[in-house]
Amino acid sequence: MLDPSSSEEESDGIVEEESKEAMAPQAGSRISPSRTSESSGGLAPSSSSRSSARPTSPSPSAASEEKEDLEKMQREEEDRKKKLQLYVFVMRCVAYPFNAKQPTDMARRQQKITKQQLQQTKDRFQAFLNGDTQIVADEAFINAVQSFNEVFLKSDRVAKMVQSGGFSANDFREVFKRHIEKRVRSLPEIDGLSKETVLSSWMAKFDTIYRGDEDPRKAQQRMTASAASELILSKDQLYEMFQNILGIKKFEHQLLYQACQLDNLDEQAAQIRRELDGRLQMADQIARGGKFPKFVSKEMEAMFIEELKSSVNQLMANLESMPVSKGGEFKLQKLKRGHNTSIIDMGQEDENTLSKSDVVLSFTLEVVIMEVVGLKSLAPNRIVYCTMEVEGGEKLQTDQAEASKPTWGTQGDFTTTHPLPGVKVKLFTESTGVLALEDKELGRVVLHPTPNSPKQSELHKMTVTKACPDHDLRIKLAIRMDKPQNMKHCGYLWAFGKNVWKRWKKRFFVLVQVSQYTFAMCSYREKKSEPQELLQLDGYTVDYSDPQPGLDGGRAFFNAVKEGDTVIFASDDEQDRILWVQAMYRATGQSHKPVPPTQVQKLNSKGGASAQMDAPISQFSGLKDADRAQKHGMDEFISANPCSFDHASLFEMVQRLTLDHRLNDTFCCLGWFSPGQVFVLDEYCARNGVRGCHRHLCYLRDLLERAESGAIIDPTLLHYSFAFCASHVHGNRPDGLSTVKVDEKERFEDIKERLRVILENQIVNFRYCFPFGRPEGALKATLSLLERVLMKDIATPVPPEEVKGVIRKCLEQAAQLNYERIKEYATIEVEKGQKDQKDPENVGRLVTPAKKLEETIRLAELVIEVLQQNQEHHAEAFAWWTDLMVEHAENFLALYAIDMDAALEIQSPESWDSFPLFQLLNDFLRTDYHLCNGKFHKHLQDLYAPLVVRYVDLMESSIAQSIHKGFERESWEPVKSLTSNLPNVNLPNVNLQIPKVPNLPVPVAGLSVNLPQMPSFSTPSWMAAIYDSDNGSGTSEDLFWKLEALQTFIRDLHWPEEEFAKHLESRIQLMSSNMIENCVKRTRMAFESKLTKSSKSTDFRISPTLCTMFNVMVDAKDQSAKLCAMEMGQEKQYHTQIDELIEESVKDMIQFLVAKFVVILESVLAKISRYDEGTLFSSFLSFTVKAASKYVDVPKPGMDVADGYVTFVRHSQDILRDKVNEEVYIERLFDQWYTATMNLLGTWLTERMEQQLHVYQLKILIRITKKKYRDFRLQGVLDSTLNSKMYDTVRNRLTIEEATASVREGGMQGISMKDSDEEDEDDD
Repeated sequence: MLDPSSSEEESDGIVEEESKEAMAPQAGSRISPSRTSESSGGLAPSSSSRSSARPTSPSPSAASEEKEDLEKMQREEEDRKKKLQLYVFVMRCVAYPFNAKQPTDMARRQQKITKQQLQQTKDRFQAFLNGDTQIVADEAFINAVQSFNEVFLKSDRVAKMVQSGGFSANDFREVFKRHIEKRVRSLPEIDGLSKETVLSSWMAKFDTIYRGDEDPRKAQQRMTASAASELILSKDQLYEMFQNILGIKKFEHQLLYQACQLDNLDEQAAQIRRELDGRLQMADQIARGGKFPKFVSKEMEAMFIEELKSSVNQLMANLESMPVSKGGEFKLQKLKRGHNTSIIDMGQEDENTLSKSDVVLSFTLEVVIMEVVGLKSLAPNRIVYCTMEVEGGEKLQTDQAEASKPTWGTQGDFTTTHPLPGVKVKLFTESTGVLALEDKELGRVVLHPTPNSPKQSELHKMTVTKACPDHDLRIKLAIRMDKPQNMKHCGYLWAFGKNVWKRWKKRFFVLVQVSQYTFAMCSYREKKSEPQELLQLDGYTVDYSDPQPGLDGGRAFFNAVKEGDTVIFASDDEQDRILWVQAMYRATGQSHKPVPPTQVQKLNSKGGASAQMDAPISQFSGLKDADRAQKHGMDEFISANPCSFDHASLFEMVQRLTLDHRLNDTFCCLGWFSPGQVFVLDEYCARNGVRGCHRHLCYLRDLLERAESGAIIDPTLLHYSFAFCASHVHGNRPDGLSTVKVDEKERFEDIKERLRVILENQIVNFRYCFPFGRPEGALKATLSLLERVLMKDIATPVPPEEVKGVIRKCLEQAAQLNYERIKEYATIEVEKGQKDQKDPENVGRLVTPAKKLEETIRLAELVIEVLQQNQEHHAEAFAWWTDLMVEHAENFLALYAIDMDAALEIQSPESWDSFPLFQLLNDFLRTDYHLCNGKFHKHLQDLYAPLVVRYVDLMESSIAQSIHKGFERESWEPVKSLTSNLPNVNLPNVNLQIPKVPNLPVPVAGLSVNLPQMPSFSTPSWMAAIYDSDNGSGTSEDLFWKLEALQTFIRDLHWPEEEFAKHLESRIQLMSSNMIENCVKRTRMAFESKLTKSSKSTDFRISPTLCTMFNVMVDAKDQSAKLCAMEMGQEKQYHTQIDELIEESVKDMIQFLVAKFVVILESVLAKISRYDEGTLFSSFLSFTVKAASKYVDVPKPGMDVADGYVTFVRHSQDILRDKVNEEVYIERLFDQWYTATMNLLGTWLTERMEQQLHVYQLKILIRITKKKYRDFRLQGVLDSTLNSKMYDTVRNRLTIEEATASVREGGMQGISMKDSDEEDEDDD
């Protein structure tokens, strides 16, 4: 019966089928292809209608089209019938599995990413980068997301992988995690923040971006539901899945489900027993007829029969291990497995016959006493109650009730082993007598229920006692007797046999299932737990029979026949006979299906005896469903003998359709079946005898076809199936030797070759078949499978060199393919850039050397990116063949070298723009352990070594010329005032992290070359000093910057060859030493010349140019330490020549300046020497001053000379202290200056030891000495230098002279060698 949920369309289809019963096939018949048009529901066009509509014959083309349509319809109908028959077999596997279980240890598959989800992910990450989200992130995370978006999400390889269904959300997450791990490790350490915390924080932000605005709870619920569907499926879910796989309609499933009685476990177990019996008979037929498949060896024919029988025995054992009862309380005695031999050899007697004690039944009875009717003789207030008992068991009592209302509704539960138990119910009233010991019994009823008895409550007449005057006493009660699981049917039958039931008599029979293969027909007496007689049904065949003459009793006859024995049964009802025959048909496992006689069917249709009313309705539903299935053309699929089908081809079909369904679902399965699908396919193979090798060969073929069409298939799955087939074909299966068919071996060799080709192609395209190392471990598994495929047999390993040779060849092709792909990608980028330009017509006509070089550098960046991705994502898979990956990288670079050489050949020999290309490639190669100083790396060095040498030569000449001409024109003004005249330096380009060639624009005399133009570069370390302080001259600063820039350029080349790198370093250091030496000499000469031409009086001032020259020496010393230093272990050894030259030059310059200061002091002393005692000029000057002082206020004589000198000293000290940048040189200069001038004063006074100083001389000397002492002390001259012996001598002499003058002249007018604040204030 159809479920109420079936649609109206399905009902209409059923009615239509019913109206065409004349065209429907008969029950049990097989529809031949010739009748397809009839069974197709009238889909084929009618010839009569065509002739009436068009009397003329159709054209040949129209006739051919009609023929093709008809053939197509026939093929479709045949395919539909094949799928329906296949679905019947699948349904039975699902309904009663006894070989396989749904695996729970399979890897859980993730949801696959679709094109729409990929685009949505791209949009979400782009929105984050555009700042359209509320996610707070630092610059490092933004850069990581930017890189992930550009490199991964926008990759064509990822788009193709998504299209083939090979990417899941988890793959995206793992790629990003691997992408950021290196970035996080390279971040600087932060106190209190571990890098694991940063990594987890970044991953949380990634999840937020990936999820977008979607509610995480909904996503979690969806993932949970999908994960549950990947684990254990119910039977209904499995039915629905295979309806979708095989294209079965819902109403067809319902018809088949009801007709096959899939919900009847007994029917399904009986069906399995019949199938196994048929397979054994088929094995016997093959053995007798000699129709064996073609095996690789003749000896395998006998093994084949043993395999068939062994497999059936194994299935029998599996079926035997299934519990007969599911959840019942009874226990069955298990028989030994030896009884199965009785099924294999039908003619032999079973040694293990059943005994009466082997049959154990356990029944549960529920007795419910409702009320007593007809109790009138007792007083209304008398107490009555009932007792109930099952004979041989305990006695139960109801509650007490008044006689006026004797109702209870009390239930008593009993357990018994008697199929015909006696249930005794008694009615009592309480005795009112004082001496009464027992209550008074009013009546009783004894019932003998069976499992077929009515379950509803009924009134039963009670047998009253003599003490009860109520003769019409009745009790209403219900007895429910549950049928145990191992009791398949019961009821009263007439029986007669040769060995058992030798008298034709009516008995109570029970069909008992002792085990899956053992059934017994048992007759019971009342109140007995053991059967009176039993018949073990093994080997019997049950069928309907005609009435037997001479046997009185019973109306509907049937019998059980076995060689040498026949047992006749008869029932009083036709429907009861049908139920008994069905039950015994399931129990015997016979291949013949009993069919009710036609006359009986007619008799029933004319109003004969109907089914007994107390039989369960569900027992008759199978007949009705079978009639409906027959009416709709389904009977042929239900009644078809499974043993007559080619299950190998059927399984091949269902496995292929299941794989297509699996690859098109929402999971990233990579070819793996779901647990439910594996379960059904395993059960089908085991139940229908599909050979394991055939199964895996078909699976391999289907997987290879999908892989060839672009689907992503897990190589581990291919490896598993291939290993099984290989062990089978080569006779090395773990479960022992097995038969091998010729076609299996041929198919295996063909699949092996196809698999080898596909694997080699995947290795060649490893960057595109396994982008970014996804699926995880797939490339490594592919290499392992290739090694297995190359083996000649299962036991002999393939030589390692052979495997290595195959992989080497694949990687050589991979290098060619990868380079062609990135070259094509670079060309597309160039064309896209040309389209974006304003004048696209002229673009591309002329490829300039600069444009070609730019394209080559971009191509180099792509080459490096490919090699880095190979190392990051694929190197682990090639861990056993690291040398092959190195060869692959060298081959890849060799292909690039061809284009690189062509681009460099067209470059101008005077152009140095190709150095960034070397630095880009060299910086990558020198950090790679395997590629450093490899073939391509050495080729790169050979190309650029002459260029570097020539460049250094030209730079040396250019710098030498710039020094010569620069010093000739040098004004020696501080560089601060010349900043506007410095060469034009481009600001640094922060996006390009490649060291650039410094700009040296001065041409070499006699050569016409274009020296490199100044590109963007990192700001030199001296740039800030130019603008913040007064350094040397423009020529010297330009020289030092050029030397430092040139040395930085050479250092940033990171020349990989150690010898040449040392040569370049030594060359630059020696050149720097020579250039600095030349600069120092020219500066010393200019300093000496400048001092010579300057004034010798106190009017002399230290000019900024002299300070600039000092600063040049300071810078030269600093730069020589950087530019001329050589690393010698832990110590730095300098070029001693330049170091000594600088020291000598600085010493000379200090001496020149001190000499100048001494000369100026000598000029002052020469002026006051005119006042020496004994000279005419001194007497004249003294008289003139005294005379003038009487009339006018004249200044202190001689103080202008002293003030001029003190001002000169102070000004010079301030200028030197402010302009010269080296404190050591200043201190050395001041020490020598103070010492030299103090010595000069001491000498001058010593020469006048015998003379008395003039008062004016004394005043000037005191002022000069005191001020000099104080000023130099303020400048930091040490006390040991200040308080020298010469100073003490000068001070003592001046103190004595001061005392003498005070006595002689009457005072010094406030000038004294003694320190005083007033004098200081006066001086200031």
